Amino acid sequence: MNNVMFHIFPIKNFIDLGMYQYGYEQCKPGHSFGPATRNHYLFHYIISGTGTLMSNNAKGETKTYTIRSGQGFLIFPGQINTYYADQNLPWEYVWIEFDGLRVKEALDLTELSLNSPVYHPHSKDYRERMKEEMLYIIHHPQESPLHLIGHLYLFLDYLAQSAQSTKLVTSSKMSDYYIKEAINYIEQNFQNHISVEDIAAVCGINRSYFGKIFRNSIGRSPQEFLMNYRMVKATELLKLTSLSIGEIGSAVGYDNQLHFSRAFRTVYGICPREWRNQHR
Repeated sequence: MNNVMFHIFPIKNFIDLGMYQYGYEQCKPGHSFGPATRNHYLFHYIISGTGTLMSNNAKGETKTYTIRSGQGFLIFPGQINTYYADQNLPWEYVWIEFDGLRVKEALDLTELSLNSPVYHPHSKDYRERMKEEMLYIIHHPQESPLHLIGHLYLFLDYLAQSAQSTKLVTSSKMSDYYIKEAINYIEQNFQNHISVEDIAAVCGINRSYFGKIFRNSIGRSPQEFLMNYRMVKATELLKLTSLSIGEIGSAVGYDNQLHFSRAFRTVYGICPREWRNQHR
């Protein structure tokens, strides 16, 4: 195996679970990275060796952790961190940067948090399966994006199961039911003129309570989720069809082309026409 392998995932349109970059490194003694922050979740699994992680907790305090083979660490979006390999026994690790609407739900099942970023597997079997999925992704960058995302789902499942919290988890809470109902409604009606009030009404709860549990579960407001979902669908139409910008805007719920273009720029930083030209 090469000392360093690094790949960037080519497509960022996966909503539930997506990947950004992934790789492998046999670090040199004292090799370090940071201080830095990430926009997404970044998980390292230590194959061999030891090293040190310094990261901010939920209060912004810097904590130091020694991490060895068979363990790992999770960097959270926006978290300041520095990590470096041991001078005598530098670590060898694999990593994946990922994010998506289903990530918080999966991580909530584990003991991993800003205050507890070190991965301590409770199951050797699931830990090994997780490692194998990471290595598979790293060694098969030529596979299709859908194929790799499938293995990313397996990685996240094994991560969640191997690091599952010992606390009682009640996944059948009513709030979980409301969120699933809301997402199903958005997926089936995003092209129509729907509002947050409409979505809350489908769930049978008031808008204020709905907005609160949605943000707590998904990590963004219902408005942000709906707009992002519509924009992902818009990029599919921009890339795969010859429909005009106005027609695409209408197809994803915007009768006003200017409003559509503004929303698209908010999400992607460029106008729909520029995006289409770049991705043809």
